Amino acid sequence: MHKLHIIIISILTFLTACHPKKELPIITTLDSNWSFRTINSKTSHPATVPGNIYSDLIDNTIIEDPFIGDNEFKLQWVSDSTWIYQTRFHVSSKILNKENIDLNFEGLDTYAQVYLNDSLILSSNNAFRNYKVPVKDFILFNNSLSIKFTPTHIKEEIEKNKLEYTLPEGGRIFTRKAQFQYGWDWGPSLNTMGIWKGVSLNAWDDVKIEHVFLKKKSYTAEQAKITAKITLSDPPKEPVLIVLSIAGKEFSLPIQAENEKKEFDVPLTIDNPKFWWPHNLGEPYLYEVDIKLIKGAVVTDNVKVNHGVRNVSLISDDDQYGQSFYFMVNGIPVYVKGANYIPQHSLQNRVTNDHYENLLQDVVDANMNMLRVWGGGIYENNIFYDLCDKKGILVWQDFMYACAMYPGDEPFLKNAEKEAEDQLLRLRNHPSIVLFCGNNENSEGWHHWGWQKGKTKTQKDKIWADYLKLFDSILPNQVMKYTDVDYWESSPKFGRGNPKYQSEGDAHDWWVWHDGYPFEHFEDFVPRFMSEFGFQSFPSADVMKFVNQSDDIQIDTKAIRSHQKHHRGFELMDLYMERDYLIPENDEDYVFLSQLVQARGMRIGIEAHRRAKPYNMGTLYWQLNDCWPGISWSSIDHFGNWKALHYEAKDAFKNVLISFERHSDRVDVYIVNDLITSLDESLEMQLIDFDGNILWNASKQIKVPGSSSNLVNSFSIDSGLTSKWNQVLLQVNFGNSKSTYFFVKPKELALKNNEIELDVEKVNKGYLISMSSISLQKGVMLSTTAKGHFSDNYFDLHPNEIKQVLFKTEASSVGKLSFNCLNKVFYK
Repeated sequence: MHKLHIIIISILTFLTACHPKKELPIITTLDSNWSFRTINSKTSHPATVPGNIYSDLIDNTIIEDPFIGDNEFKLQWVSDSTWIYQTRFHVSSKILNKENIDLNFEGLDTYAQVYLNDSLILSSNNAFRNYKVPVKDFILFNNSLSIKFTPTHIKEEIEKNKLEYTLPEGGRIFTRKAQFQYGWDWGPSLNTMGIWKGVSLNAWDDVKIEHVFLKKKSYTAEQAKITAKITLSDPPKEPVLIVLSIAGKEFSLPIQAENEKKEFDVPLTIDNPKFWWPHNLGEPYLYEVDIKLIKGAVVTDNVKVNHGVRNVSLISDDDQYGQSFYFMVNGIPVYVKGANYIPQHSLQNRVTNDHYENLLQDVVDANMNMLRVWGGGIYENNIFYDLCDKKGILVWQDFMYACAMYPGDEPFLKNAEKEAEDQLLRLRNHPSIVLFCGNNENSEGWHHWGWQKGKTKTQKDKIWADYLKLFDSILPNQVMKYTDVDYWESSPKFGRGNPKYQSEGDAHDWWVWHDGYPFEHFEDFVPRFMSEFGFQSFPSADVMKFVNQSDDIQIDTKAIRSHQKHHRGFELMDLYMERDYLIPENDEDYVFLSQLVQARGMRIGIEAHRRAKPYNMGTLYWQLNDCWPGISWSSIDHFGNWKALHYEAKDAFKNVLISFERHSDRVDVYIVNDLITSLDESLEMQLIDFDGNILWNASKQIKVPGSSSNLVNSFSIDSGLTSKWNQVLLQVNFGNSKSTYFFVKPKELALKNNEIELDVEKVNKGYLISMSSISLQKGVMLSTTAKGHFSDNYFDLHPNEIKQVLFKTEASSVGKLSFNCLNKVFYK
């Protein structure tokens, strides 16, 4: 190191050692005093920022809630109108005297013209872009800020008319905003407009820290080597010092004024580092990195970033079966268990920090280790990724393109390139993010959904070439340029029309549901990685009553029909229910059974995938959550209630799973172990009738290797132990794990109409509910009028077993407690 540099570091370290003076950039949030109006009206109303036009209209009681009844259809005029948002704000002389002043728009939805003091300073065309506008020449002491939002269909029609062919799917493809807002088969058509993310005024002198990227150099158990890539807003005019602190160590880099660069690398090291792990395999440990920019004895900027030391890669290699697809984390192949995530609300400003915390804790509590952020929604708020980092949830992040073919003209591609840059710069430091994927089902749709019909060869070649420009060139290049995370072109790699879907890459299996295939199809067609499969059910009684605005659960209403967005949804639920259950006449029982059908089908799929480990290395069902109170494939409804599927997933995703595979003459018993360590436990098997009598039992000591799936025993159906297979169950215990197998479908079970004894005790976190019955009670669902959460639900109550469930609540009473089960439904 040059002697002058050593002197500078020594002096600055001494001067800043104790409580250094700070003159940080001034960030002023502009979220107050906003109003909105239509372009043809002089009457303004209070607006919320961040927010959107639908929320503002609801809050001002101008429109009814679009989630209630069939109001959605009555409110489409909102998206077809032009809206003006305005505010006034004062700026201090201290800010005005700064060398640099920017207006930062984190999210404008979507076609917006921004005027500052009547000067047009920005025309936006992308809801996913972060626009930073220099306004030093426009800013005053007292300022007016006005934003005009133009309906998307106006711009979309212009772009559509430029093409000599039609692209699927409709006008949404021309507009860079959340695609689901145009309507989906699980959500409404509520095409929002407005200031959907924060607006701020940023002022600073000379330079500030623009971006920080903590790039892995090498991570070993002995030492983690990191390259901190620091980007400044401009080359500094005076000497500055970059100082970074991590794990009790400090690193610095002096920068001379004559240096014309604004990007600098600072090497960091952590001795004997703690690694970041997905929560089911270890601690998701995070290091805080403190980055300071120092000029003289003054700290002029200060940024803090969390960093997880983890080695992660997608392994997609040719093998004896085709091509693998799995994630290697810290040298360990990780079996992925989780779900697909969509936006939590059609009106994003309604999603609070508590909603993020609660939903992501639900993910952890259900033993999931990955969420796929689906490509028709949004790049999520920072808190989503922060919580995934903290809780150890892996994130598969789609770029926001879904189920369509997109334009390939230069302005669109340039816009897409800049969108990717903005989002990658924002997201790249999150250890939870392990994959960026180009799109959802675009490639599959092009090759197998009839999109090529009626087009000339020249047109087809052009459309596919445009696809490759974006998803095979621009996006992977941006990912490689700005991150060290892997890229995957399209999910799935192959659609159902290609026989390779089962042996290469990831797969979406919609033969079940869309094509009416039986649930057992999942057992016969297992891919390398299942990134989508699902089945619908009704939501909770609370949601049904809200939609209907009634105290009764009614299915056949105009309101409920408007909340079923799949054209064959009711028909398919009927079809599958009739196969495995008895269809009840009572609407309340039908809603209950619909959730049991969904849970049963998804459990069959999850277990088939996990048994096939390591051929299959992941199962992500569709879908985790809802964006409105709809009838959908979710396991958690819009009010945050766990459906039967989420409870079933909690059990099916445990690190140690006992799973069964039926053959004509036997039932094979598997132990699936996702732990890194091996297990040595007693395997105990019992054949029990529905009154609790043990007809047969056996046990043996077995050892199960870590990270494996093993056939450990078989039970012969031709054993002669019983001829009444509809009256018995096979129970298997392995250490602390327990699982039950029924030999016939639920509708064929000889269930008895015995009572369930209930006892309720007040405890610290709510109420402890104890239950017992002299015979098997199948699919017990507890419900109460109090608001809270059951630790377990939709479970089987075994004969003479005392089952305890914690009802976690802050209510002063457990409320009116009741239950339903198959026994009651079948005997009505």
